[in-house]
Amino acid sequence: MKIALLGYGKMGQEIEKLALKKKHEIILIIDSLEDWEEEGERLSEADIAIDFTSPVSVVDNIYRCFDAHVPVVTGTTGWLDDLEKVRQDCIDRGETLFFSPNFSIGVNLFFELNRSLASIMSKWSDYEISIEETHTIHKQDAPSGTAIVLANDIIRYSEKKDKWVKETVENPEELGIKSFRTDNVPGTHVVRYESADDTIEIVHTAKSRRGFAAGALKAAEWVANKKGVFELRDLLASQILSSHK
Repeated sequence: MKIALLGYGKMGQEIEKLALKKKHEIILIIDSLEDWEEEGERLSEADIAIDFTSPVSVVDNIYRCFDAHVPVVTGTTGWLDDLEKVRQDCIDRGETLFFSPNFSIGVNLFFELNRSLASIMSKWSDYEISIEETHTIHKQDAPSGTAIVLANDIIRYSEKKDKWVKETVENPEELGIKSFRTDNVPGTHVVRYESADDTIEIVHTAKSRRGFAAGALKAAEWVANKKGVFELRDLLASQILSSHK
């Protein structure tokens, strides 16, 4: 498979290592506007593009992939306000987009646990809910996309909150998300239920970026010949179905 890497930070480099081990070919690396000007025309030669860039550039990168008729996988977060328009444009144009705020299989199991716990805890009004997330200082968006997924699922399943807010909670219907940025932290997320008597927490701690890179590469292999808009739960569901055949 011929891969175009959009973004060559730590995630891009980790994906490159895994892709080469699996005998894929990296035909294009884009890490700046100058790279687009000098080598962007080669994008159309790729079988798939994998984007881990920034909230500022990701939407433009996705549309470049649509224009070149190249399926694109992205784990870049911080652009959710544009997601619905991009999703609809992808469908209307017959292109391919695979988006996940987190490609870790463990995190997606954590999502399922969070939904179940939110449903259970909705019956217990004495517990206040909060979320904390910690990432490297190089992460540009806050809160993280993963924290936002956790928060939206709590709002959906607990029926105790109606919106999430950054840091300071001003009324009982708000769900607070605290964000911390420090050195050498791939990602830690904590969902906390606290009462006057005790605290219940579920925690996911990433040990390295390898799990994220492996998930993104798996998504690229899976979606390369498909059309439409997909997310990690589609991939996981297909794997479950195939395992039962």
